Amino acid sequence: MQARQTTVDPAEIAKFEAMAADWWDPKGKFKPLHMMNPCRLDYITNQIGGQFDCDLTANGPFRGLRILDIGCGGGLLSEPMARLGGDVVGADAAELNISVAQIHAQQSGLSIDYRHTTAEALADAGEQFDVVLNMEVIEHVADPLTFLTACRRLLKPGGLHICSTINRNPKSFAMTIIGAEMIMRWLPRGTHEWSKFITPDELFELLHRAGLNPVDRKGFVFNPVTWQWRLSVRDLGVNYVTASVKPD
Repeated sequence: MQARQTTVDPAEIAKFEAMAADWWDPKGKFKPLHMMNPCRLDYITNQIGGQFDCDLTANGPFRGLRILDIGCGGGLLSEPMARLGGDVVGADAAELNISVAQIHAQQSGLSIDYRHTTAEALADAGEQFDVVLNMEVIEHVADPLTFLTACRRLLKPGGLHICSTINRNPKSFAMTIIGAEMIMRWLPRGTHEWSKFITPDELFELLHRAGLNPVDRKGFVFNPVTWQWRLSVRDLGVNYVTASVKPD
């Protein structure tokens, strides 16, 4: 039998396995994600609301939507999606991440279907979702195109794919590798490989090749004075996010 294709990079999984216990510590190794999360959620909720005509002021606006959080880590995005009424599957290739996520969801009184699996395995099993969240994952996989193709296969026609990652340029090297890892020490050194970062134009090309239609992209911009993140239409210099739709 032919081996199932996977984009999992064992070295990348080992990095996140080593940090799994820190997922819900806002001052720990995932401090940057905790700081960015309100901005990420603002973008995600507005994109989902627009695509599926959800009333974001209603109770449980995502009720009836099946949402996949691929590379869910400890559940920083899965939990808000569940609170908004979504039927959430959180998947991660790092088994320790799933254990942490399951415990925290139970403590929070949330029902989330967490699975130690990959996008490719879910697609091969015929799973289908209205929304696939693919946040800060693609820069850690072995084959971005194959990974995005699996994400497209996981979407229902008209489904929404949201993907965030890090641009590849001198500014991102200075802020992510030198600033976040070496100077601020928010992340262990070696968490990111600058050569794996993807420019916005490269990502749009990959999304097209995977069979998705990109419809939006914006930057996540950090203000070192206020220590807050904001969305930007023009500044995609470091962190950025895209929204794509699977054709009907």
